Parts: sequence; structure tokens; C-alpha cells
Amino acid sequence: MARKSDTPPDEPVGTVDNAAGTTDAFAVPGFDAVARLAAHSLRVPVVSLVLATGSAYWFSDDARSPHSPQALHPLYLKAARHGETQVVPDTDADERFGGVPLLSDLRTASMRFFASEPVYTLSGQHVGALCVMDYAPRDGLTDKEHDDLRDAAELAGTGLVLGSYLGRTDPVTQLPHRNAFFEDLRARQRGGAHRAWLLAIDVAPVSRFNAFIRAMGHAYADELMRDVAARIQVWMPEHTHLYQVGIHRFAAVLPDASHAVDGAQMDELVHRLRQPFDCLGIPLTIQPGLGLLCMEVGELDGGDPLRLVMSATHAAQESVRGWSVYEPAHDEQHRQEFFLVTELAAALNERTELELHYQPRVDLASGRCVAVEALARWHHPTLGSIPPGRFIPLAEQAGLMRTLTEWVLDHAIAQLGAWQREGLALKLSVNVSSSDLGSELLDRLCSVAARHDVALEALELEFTESTLLEHSDTTREHLAAIRALGIGIAIDDFGTGYSNLASLRQMPATSLKIDQSFVRAMEASRHDGAIVRAMTELGRELGFRVVVEGVETAQIYAAVCGMACDEVQGFHIARPMPASELPAWLAQRNDVGD
Repeated sequence: MARKSDTPPDEPVGTVDNAAGTTDAFAVPGFDAVARLAAHSLRVPVVSLVLATGSAYWFSDDARSPHSPQALHPLYLKAARHGETQVVPDTDADERFGGVPLLSDLRTASMRFFASEPVYTLSGQHVGALCVMDYAPRDGLTDKEHDDLRDAAELAGTGLVLGSYLGRTDPVTQLPHRNAFFEDLRARQRGGAHRAWLLAIDVAPVSRFNAFIRAMGHAYADELMRDVAARIQVWMPEHTHLYQVGIHRFAAVLPDASHAVDGAQMDELVHRLRQPFDCLGIPLTIQPGLGLLCMEVGELDGGDPLRLVMSATHAAQESVRGWSVYEPAHDEQHRQEFFLVTELAAALNERTELELHYQPRVDLASGRCVAVEALARWHHPTLGSIPPGRFIPLAEQAGLMRTLTEWVLDHAIAQLGAWQREGLALKLSVNVSSSDLGSELLDRLCSVAARHDVALEALELEFTESTLLEHSDTTREHLAAIRALGIGIAIDDFGTGYSNLASLRQMPATSLKIDQSFVRAMEASRHDGAIVRAMTELGRELGFRVVVEGVETAQIYAAVCGMACDEVQGFHIARPMPASELPAWLAQRNDVGD
């Protein structure tokens, strides 16, 4: 009869978990039949399937053999983790054994012969070994016996793949998956448990994990997950099982639900996971997030504890410490963000809640307004005004940025065309994100400008410093194509992106916008004033038109007037205003000057 035992995979000899001695009917479908065939054709009393995770499945029709041994010899784990055939004719004559029996059980006669064959899944992933044993030593395996063992190992690998679909096992890590996680939680509930501490581990943020796959392929990502799982299992408390509950997420139920989580233990696990991984010979550092949730087991009925603890892992990835305990406020924040994303998508496609405000830019030499920056505003029917600092990052995260940029370009260029027909000579500046930078942007600009009879030379695109200074040939090609059309390029938020000055000199930009955080601090900080002065002089020397943002007081305006800048923008000049108010403001400004 086949039985299962679990041995911690990172110990050379592990004690079997008594609870794991029960039959796992679907863990390896057909294993009984495979083992029976191997035992018959090779004339051996014991057959085992040992996985790289440390789990082992045993078959024996011999009363002298244990159904599930009390310890595993290191030879089993070595066979399971190295894709090589092993044959040990006589363990007593092999100095590696040092008298330690292959199986430890007082009722068991000593095993003298051992042979193993690697087990692979259908995709070629090495997952363990099929082992055969006998009480008497042998000369080895005949060619036919070796072929029979290889065939049995191939059948066992097929059964493992089938088991991952029928049962509880993830095909990549061979860990129990999400269904098994919930089954085991419900088993605790049936056993009378009232509380449980859940631990969830996100290997990396979704965007970063997808970047691993794009750069290195799925095989690399799979190997990384196996390496991370092995490192977690070294840390895990005894009798604690690890589950793979998502593509890049693990979970566990901690053994002691009566005490608060030990912060030092969490710090230790974070430290372990932040150490570089040597994955397929390529070093990699991940960004793990550990979330903890103390749940009432009764909440399983109609609840989803994994969704709750995910909010804690998200918060942990953004923290220095790397782990976080679930707080309802985090969950509510994620719900609100999801609601806002869906509402923003609807506003972009169906409703009229979005509008543009325009903030003037004034030429210092003439005092006249020479350009306006288009800024999106969102007035939700029930939530009221949603700040751009809140909905624009959400648009970036949700993949809505291109749609939002297209909406801004369509409406802003249409408005510029209307102003020009009224005789207003202005340039229009529009913020563009890195996700917008591509050939589609050029096509959109040409199409919209032609439709509204606006010269491309009247347009300027603002990119953040980090976007413009990416060392990407494709980025530079797109920027060069934009400039070739006559469109201006502004480096926005300059001073916050740790500029590479050599790259900055090579950028086809026309304007440099000094970040307002430095400008606003000028009144209180002599150092910030020196920084702004130095950046304006640098911009002028490099041939850029220098724009100083954040000019919010008369004192800052006076200070800026003595610097090497060309334009100013800020509340002291004008706040962003609806399109309908701009003509009157312009008339007043250009009449009286500044």
C-alpha cells in the first residue's frame, strides 16, 4: 500500500510528521500501479517516490518494511535533487553510509541495495527521483532493469503532473496550492480551532515579477519561485506547511494562534529573502512583502482571508521593514482605489466629469503670458473633486495612462485651436508619461493637430527627468522624432531625478523646468536658493529655455528675477483656471504687465 511522509527539505535527515502519514489519494495518481510494476519487474520489496521538496511516497507489500519510515537518509534527498541515475550495489560496503541505515525503524531489516532514476514532468522539469530498495546486495542493474526503472520514473512524472490538476499540488514548486490551503484551514475549523495567524509572502510587486519574465523567461521565474520556496522553508517553524497560492505568492498558517507574531522572526525572514538569489547562474535581488493576518476561523464562511492579507503584503513591499500586519484601513484604501480606477475608466469613456484647467507661464523679459500648461481635473458626482496627485498614479498603475493622455491631447489641442482663432498667440504644454512614449503618440499628435488646424510648433510635451534620461535607444529615437516635427520637449521636475549630466546634454529637449519643491523652499532655506540658482545657470549654459515652477510669493518672484531663467509659473502668477476664464486673465495681464 502507498503511504506519504513529509521531511523538511533543508535538513539532511528529517523527522516524519505523524499527521502526514495518512494516504493522499490524489497526490500522485497511479503511483500504486507504477510502484507495483517496478517492484515486480525489478524484484524489490520497497519502492519510493521522493520529491525535491522533501515529500516522499512509499510502496511496500512486505510486512518487514515500514509504511512510512521515521527518517530519510541523505541519499534520498540527494537523489531527489540531482538529475542523475544512482546505483548503490551494497550500502554496507559504501563508506558514505557509515553504518546509517537507509530506513530507520526498529522492526525493519537493513536495506542493502539502492537505485534511483530522476523523475521529470512533461515539460522537462526535474522534480524528484523514483527509488527502489532490497534487503540483499546486488551487482547492480541489468540493462532491462534499468530500462524498466526509467519507464516507471517516466510514468511517475506523468502522475505528478496529473496530480497537480486533480489534487493539491502546484506543478512548478510541487507545493500544495490555494485549494489545499483553504481545505486545510477548513480542516482546522472542523477540528475546533477558533483563531489562526496567516502569513502571506509576495515575492515581488506584479510589475517587477512580470519584468523578470520579460527579461529572462518563464523558466527563470519558475526556478526563482522554487529557490524562494526553499529559503522560506528553512525558516519555517516545525510542522508548518508552505502553500503556493498565486503565481508569485506563498502562504502559511503559523502554528501558534494564541500569541502575537514575533517581530524578530519576521525580520529574520525578510533578511533571508532580501539576500541575492543565484538563479540559473544569474544573481537577482527580489522585493518581498510579508503580510500577517490574525483571523477568526469562522470567517472562512463567506470570507476570503487571502484577499485581506494581500493588502498587508502590498503595504509591506512599500515599507522599509518589509512586513506588515493587516489593518482594515489598508483594505479600505485598496477598495477605494479599485473603485476610483473603475470610475476613472468610465469617466474617460462615457461621462463628462473630466475637464482641463490651464496654468499660465510668463516670460520674465516681457511680463507677457507665452504658454499655458494643460492640467486634468476630475469632479466625481458623489466624491467631489479628486486631486490629480491621487487619480494620475492610479491611472498609471491600472494601465489607463495612455487613454488619459489621449483625452487630454484631444481636448487641449481643440481648445488651443479655438483660442488661436480668437487671436490668442499661445503655446500649449501637456504632461506625458513614459508609458505614452511611442510611435502611437506621434501619430496621435499629428492627427489631432491637423484636425484642429494647430501648428505642431505650438505644442510642447513635458516628460519627467527620469523618463527622458533613460539610457534607451528607443527612447532617444522617439524624442528625436518628436523634435523633428517641431514640437517642444520640456524636462519636468528637474532636480529630482539624479541627472546624468552627460545624458542631459545629449537630450533633444528645448526647456528645463526646475522642480517646485526646491523653489517653494527658497524663502526658508538658503541652500535651496543656491540649488535653484545653480540649476538655472546650468540649464542656460546647456542651451535650454529655463522655466521656474512653484513661484507662489512675491519674495520668491523677486529672487527668481535675479536668476538665469526665462519663464516663471506658480500661484503668484496665476492658479490653474478653466478655459473660459483664461481670455479675461490674459487681457488683464497683457494690459497692465507685471
